[in-house]
Amino acid sequence: MRMIHWICGHMRLDNIRNKVIRGKIGVAFIEDKIRDARLRWFEHIRRRPRDAPVRRCETNMDSDHKRHRGRPKKS
Repeated sequence: MRMIHWICGHMRLDNIRNKVIRGKIGVAFIEDKIRDARLRWFEHIRRRPRDAPVRRCETNMDSDHKRHRGRPKKS
């Protein structure tokens, strides 16, 4: 946001809300960009065949097995 303020020619002391400055320039929220990237990766994984290693790991993660808390016991 500091860089965006500088681009607009405002200082932080001008007390202009970030939402207003983002709307002026048309910059998207970082959270939206991260969500889009994750969904794009998820769609990419979904197009893989069922026997692909990534999909096999995905099905293993769906199990109801819960890990125990704390450090694992020595064996």
